[in-house]
Amino acid sequence: MAYGGFEAGGGGAARQHRAIKILLAGGFGVGKTTLVGAVSEIRPLRTEEPLTESSALVDSTAGVERKTTTTVAMDFGRITLRDDLVLYLFGTPGQERFWFMWDELVVGALGAVVLADTRRLADCFPAIDYFERRDIPFVVALNRFQGSREYSIDDVRAALDLEPSLPIVMCDARSRESSKDVLITLIEHVLSVADEPVSS
Repeated sequence: MAYGGFEAGGGGAARQHRAIKILLAGGFGVGKTTLVGAVSEIRPLRTEEPLTESSALVDSTAGVERKTTTTVAMDFGRITLRDDLVLYLFGTPGQERFWFMWDELVVGALGAVVLADTRRLADCFPAIDYFERRDIPFVVALNRFQGSREYSIDDVRAALDLEPSLPIVMCDARSRESSKDVLITLIEHVLSVADEPVSS
């Protein structure tokens, strides 16, 4: 599995511990920090800074006018799946000026979740393009915002021009159970992609 492993202790009978790395990407204010916080078993590491008047000249807050902070490096959370298996979640920054961080964060990642807001669907295109170009398995999670219009999965798939086999799921980034379902969908997708025969 991605992101390596290590031997616990020095004895030959020790089980090999594994760490799985997953990225969470998407546009500014789409709910990445919220999802990491909802599902992490530890207090998440956050690199949020207040939005300033200067940043307003660079970063568009259209659709998220009430947002007062922004992730400048990453969010980090952890989920223990078994005694010997841990999942590490890395939330990427959403603004274009911080995208250079993605190249560092993606190293060793098993897959990714692209979080999307149907009110600002175009904001997730850069993340989709990024993972498609690097052949990294990903799923799209539609974060439900209060008052946003409901669209069918088929409509969203057509709007994003995604393959029929790529999973798209509805979610509430504030909900631990909903966020866990998104991660389970990603792992299942990664496994299904790994089982596909390689074409000549």
